[in-house]
Amino acid sequence: MRETIEQLVKEAIEENPSLFLIELKITTGYEITVIVDGDEGVNLKECMRISRHIEHNLDRESTDFSLVVTSPGATEPIVNNRQYKKNLGKTLNVRTEENKFEGELTEVLADHITLTWKAREPKPVGKGKVTVIKTVDIPYEQIKQAKVKLKF
Repeated sequence: MRETIEQLVKEAIEENPSLFLIELKITTGYEITVIVDGDEGVNLKECMRISRHIEHNLDRESTDFSLVVTSPGATEPIVNNRQYKKNLGKTLNVRTEENKFEGELTEVLADHITLTWKAREPKPVGKGKVTVIKTVDIPYEQIKQAKVKLKF
């Protein structure tokens, strides 16, 4: 049954190239959860389309199941490198093995992301502080967790 569901999810997602699978969970009681995201986000219409494609191609007579198709929540960490592109310009909290960074996501490349932020540092000469722009390139393989910082 899992292979059938995986194939149906793949077919539904392939109809819209901007979508990609984040997670597919199937419990022993056949509670199916499909989490999808898109390069520009995912709207309700797309979730309904994917849900219908799966549901209409599974036989409820042979297996009783529940199905939820959703997008990742705003507080969920980024788990797929494609998710960074839709978050360009947003503030991220990124944790690596050695450091924590908070900054605006200013660049998304094939092998790394770039964060930019302002910091207050002592003046090189004299008293007081000066505001400087800092940037850091973080390779994907070094990222332990990344989350979009919500602003209210």
